[in-house]
Amino acid sequence: MIRVILTDIEGTTSSISFVHDVLFPFAAEHLPGFIREQQDNSEVSEQLDLLAEASGTDRGDVGALIETLQAWIREDRKATPLKALQGMIWERGYQQGELNGHIYDDAAQYLQHWHDRGLRLYVYSSGSVKAQKLIFGFTTAGDFTPFFSGYFDTRIGGKKEPEAYRNILSELGVEARTVLFLSDVEAELEAAEAAGMETAWLIRDGELPETERFVARSFSDVDALLQKR
Repeated sequence: MIRVILTDIEGTTSSISFVHDVLFPFAAEHLPGFIREQQDNSEVSEQLDLLAEASGTDRGDVGALIETLQAWIREDRKATPLKALQGMIWERGYQQGELNGHIYDDAAQYLQHWHDRGLRLYVYSSGSVKAQKLIFGFTTAGDFTPFFSGYFDTRIGGKKEPEAYRNILSELGVEARTVLFLSDVEAELEAAEAAGMETAWLIRDGELPETERFVARSFSDVDALLQKR
């Protein structure tokens, strides 16, 4: 029986276009000023240290650090320092009313429904935990953070690496077969399955692939699967 639902965000609970067409440009626009203004903030400084180490950029050259971050944004680099700094910038945007998180109507409905049924809900995204809490805390449909029991980002491991899902299972203290992982990326599902988790492949648009893996068009399809388990 499924007792835990672990969900991706981008393309699963929320629109890919919101992330790429709204969040990324917002971070890119505000990043230079934010870094120059907050570079002595201990939380920001820690991430700049990690950035310099990972990229080989001179830690004392703020302009070069900003250029590296902007390049990583364009590449959609799954790097923890970038994700952490983006999360800080987005936090300002959400709190000042410049940003509102997107959530699909069916995701909003069933996340609350599953929570009310007693399922434990967790998020696993390449975006930082801070960014995850913001997108769910400031959605156009309200605050969904009370429905989640916890959040995981790339600090637990890469999303296409089975070891990351084993680490999550260890953190949760549950058997793999009781966890259902939702994602729109097949390689992530394969990694979760290698760790023993059940999976559902969210394909909201386009042709459905020929696969033996469970495919869902929406969270209502996922709920139908849960009813059978």
